[in-house]
Amino acid sequence: MSQLNIGDKAPDFKGFDQNGNLLTLDSFKGKSLILYFYPKDNTPGCTAEACDLRDNYNMWLEKGFAVIGISPDSQQSHQKFISKYELPFPLIADPEKEIIKSYGAWGPKKNYGKEYEGLLRTTFVVDQQGTIVQIFNKVNTKEHTQQILKTL
Repeated sequence: MSQLNIGDKAPDFKGFDQNGNLLTLDSFKGKSLILYFYPKDNTPGCTAEACDLRDNYNMWLEKGFAVIGISPDSQQSHQKFISKYELPFPLIADPEKEIIKSYGAWGPKKNYGKEYEGLLRTTFVVDQQGTIVQIFNKVNTKEHTQQILKTL
């Protein structure tokens, strides 16, 4: 798995959302895409990030963007997370971490001095042609929309 860079073609993906709908990169052809990878439903940072994107969702739609979250959680977990926080965008369940790894969002992490493998919170902004135009490796979960807007 090689590191993705700005200007690279976004890897194609196939995944099922919270309702069992198959989503692919081609599903969003003609739209720009905010594709964000997050570690776990219902955790403080992930909830802050999702709610920030939710609160600005209509603005993203007006700008021609679709928003999709991806985590290793199950479809059922995503359904509860979406229901609890009224999230208007799909969340893809990737328990096998195939999409996560294809985007380089899985790797070594450190917590309290312990090293382990885990999801690296990352956001990719993909243009209408499927090209990566921005990558965020250091996500400000509470102000992620502003962080993205500053670079567009």
